Amino acid sequence: MQIEKLHHIAIICTDYQKSKQFYTDILGFKIDNEVYRQERQSYKLDLSLNGQYIIELFSFPNPPQRPTRPEATGLRHIAFGVKDIEKAILFLTSKNIITEPIRIDEYTNKKFTFFSDPDNLPVEFYEL
Repeated sequence: MQIEKLHHIAIICTDYQKSKQFYTDILGFKIDNEVYRQERQSYKLDLSLNGQYIIELFSFPNPPQRPTRPEATGLRHIAFGVKDIEKAILFLTSKNIITEPIRIDEYTNKKFTFFSDPDNLPVEFYEL
């Protein structure tokens, strides 16, 4: 067996319209496909970035909350590479999204920061 690449990340949100707006209008993902599954009372939104399918955004009635942030067992955060971290932070700030102070990766000396999606899931921007 040989894994070729990451196929997608699945995210369950509590407010579908708010999360859809965050991932499309703010982070710039493109909607590839959107369906409402009546039997599950659930939306499924396929999102891509730069032509690469990356995120499946789901809504379900009454999903359980994440136990703690960010050190709960499981996926810790998702990270996206950006060319200019300061420019990215200014953009997020203009959309009323609060970011943590810039940190420096002790091994690569690259800059990064964290912020939250509408469900308080941790998202990282890492300067390329």
